[in-house]
Amino acid sequence: MSLNRRETRAEARACGIRKIFTVSLLAMAVHALLNPMLAHAAETSTATAPGDDQQDMVVYANDNDTAADEKQDYQVKTTRAGTKLLLTPRDVPQSVSVVTQQRMQDQQLQTVTDVLNNTTGITSNLVDSERSEYYSRGFKITNFTFDGIPTSVGDAWNYGDAASDTAIYERIEVVRGATGLMTGAGSPSASVNMVRKHADSKSFTGSVSASYGSWDKQRYVADVSAPLNDTGSVRGRVVTGYQDGDSWLDRYHKSKKFIYGVVDADITERTTLSLGYDYEDADTGNPTWGGLPVFYSNGSLTHYDRSLNSSADWANYHTNARKAYADLVHNFDNGWSFHVNGTHAENTFSDKLLYVMDYPDQSTGEGVTGYGSMDRGKRELTSVDSYASGPFSLLGRQHQLMAGISYNRQHNATSSQDGITDPDNYNIAASDMGAFNNSWNGNIAEPQWQGWYTNADDVIRQKSAYTAARFSLADPLSLIVGARYTQWSTNGSSGDMEKNNITPYAGLVYDINDTWSAYASYTSIFQPQTYRDSAGSYLSPVTGKSYETGLKSAWLDGRLTATVAVFRIEQDNVGTEENGVYVNNSSEQAYYATKGARSKGAEFELNGALTDNLQLTFGATRYVARDKDGRYNPDQPQTDLKLFTRYQLPGLPDLVIGGGINWQNRVFEDVSAPDGSTQRVYQGSYPLANLFARYQVTRQVAVQANVNNLFDRTYYTYMNNYVYGEPRNYSVSMSYQF
Repeated sequence: MSLNRRETRAEARACGIRKIFTVSLLAMAVHALLNPMLAHAAETSTATAPGDDQQDMVVYANDNDTAADEKQDYQVKTTRAGTKLLLTPRDVPQSVSVVTQQRMQDQQLQTVTDVLNNTTGITSNLVDSERSEYYSRGFKITNFTFDGIPTSVGDAWNYGDAASDTAIYERIEVVRGATGLMTGAGSPSASVNMVRKHADSKSFTGSVSASYGSWDKQRYVADVSAPLNDTGSVRGRVVTGYQDGDSWLDRYHKSKKFIYGVVDADITERTTLSLGYDYEDADTGNPTWGGLPVFYSNGSLTHYDRSLNSSADWANYHTNARKAYADLVHNFDNGWSFHVNGTHAENTFSDKLLYVMDYPDQSTGEGVTGYGSMDRGKRELTSVDSYASGPFSLLGRQHQLMAGISYNRQHNATSSQDGITDPDNYNIAASDMGAFNNSWNGNIAEPQWQGWYTNADDVIRQKSAYTAARFSLADPLSLIVGARYTQWSTNGSSGDMEKNNITPYAGLVYDINDTWSAYASYTSIFQPQTYRDSAGSYLSPVTGKSYETGLKSAWLDGRLTATVAVFRIEQDNVGTEENGVYVNNSSEQAYYATKGARSKGAEFELNGALTDNLQLTFGATRYVARDKDGRYNPDQPQTDLKLFTRYQLPGLPDLVIGGGINWQNRVFEDVSAPDGSTQRVYQGSYPLANLFARYQVTRQVAVQANVNNLFDRTYYTYMNNYVYGEPRNYSVSMSYQF
């Protein structure tokens, strides 16, 4: 039911008052609960007061400083996330979440998908067994970076980057909101940065691990570092693994192998060169494409077993990813550092897939048709990024400056063959599909393939220059301002287009005391689009803007942080079909730019060490996103809570226990029904609980057990077609440290 304008304004005012009141209560509650607990630690902490010592501090550091952090921590002390300036998380005027190696080990987060599903403010759709989409604050995430190098992600590639194995990463950083200063083109949702491991040990060290779990899932990983010369100035590291297993889906089987190698060489005392290469290959038998029908032919909702696999027995899927990179860092005596990073990456995929369509009879299962597709594609990415950062003096105060340039070229090429048995309807006929019910086993004949055609063959280029400065305006007050100039172009099957854009960035941070800071920021981003209007002109890029304000805190010398944020995101110039209108009277559909979506809400995150024995991450998000048609992306929860903890028992120091829970509110999707109408399908709120325990048997040997979805909740990860989430499952692992 729609509200009239007066009711909408009243609701907005009430909503704003409730948000401000809620945020204030959260801030006061956190301060009241945690300050007494941390009072003694704060007295002995090395954290500086909000005076000259803090604001004028010169940071002599590089990106690998976090490797020296406490290995068991869930937080890092410094990061370049958001601005590329080396800052503490408290000094970044945006919401930043960091998932460390220890957190990934405790919760057995083995892919980037696992990490994002357990990150504050991130929600997802598991579209089928192989593809996933991620959202932040109501908007789809398209910005994935590797060591700060951006990758343009489209629908055909939304599974490739998030499927990466986390064994090769030191940590994963998520900056929520628009991130145009860092990534150039993209959406105003969030940016996900994957930070690779380095060879930072001058002695022989490493670990091997093996695990076994539900559905015969086996996993073996080795991570070994060693000096390559007598002095340790040249070091090497290799991370390799193999994984094989089935699924809760019948007939599904997946195996993957990966290897990552890096050499770090200290050319001089202040210059380090890193050369790295990673390779990952995965094969899947009987993968799904899409999900299960939502409606029976009589209009009632379907209820299938979670184990039902809609794949045909001839379906398969193969992906391969290869990346090589070189990174040079030089640290000058005056605190400045210079970075050059060059990357070349190639991703390929090939598949044969079956998509199940139409509506089965509730009694017999007859009536569904299918669509076969054979696909292949390749993405090539070549990037060079160079920047310098460091302190400078102005008007008697110490400040920081960062400036850089980057070049990014990406070639995307995909092609397909259609598979049919019914030429009249261009699908796989219902008579060939048979009865689609819980006994369906995918035993159907492979369709007739109709020949290869090109889906896309495009080259996207980005040339950018960017800069940011952090000015110490007063002892407790700092201002971060920056901008990125981007020349964006594409040519190929989707058309030729060029767009230039200046992306501004501004943030203000005020230190209330030695624990709390208040901040406000404005950021933006843009996304060119290849839609054209009726006159043949390309539409202006989709633009995104983020406004955010809140409070941040840090205790125990930065080992524990908290953020309370209120935000608003705007997205405009979204291309919309103009019904019955075509470009220059051709067959090309014409589009027009419309006002897009608005999202506003609040977030809270507490992350790090409450005590030396207790680590936790707790995140809470509430937002409202709307466009001209009502709720925006209604299949994404607008309220979600995520908690995970680890506790080392004081009386049993060799035993660590922990667990957590993820909860989200009700969502819905508008789905086409058999009678041609559009029906709204709901999924109620649900929690997912997880547990883990690890016991240090000897100094080198540890065993660990994990249980996911402890209460075996049944839920959907996608609702346009039903895709079930994983049932209760377990894993046990053993590791050896040397």
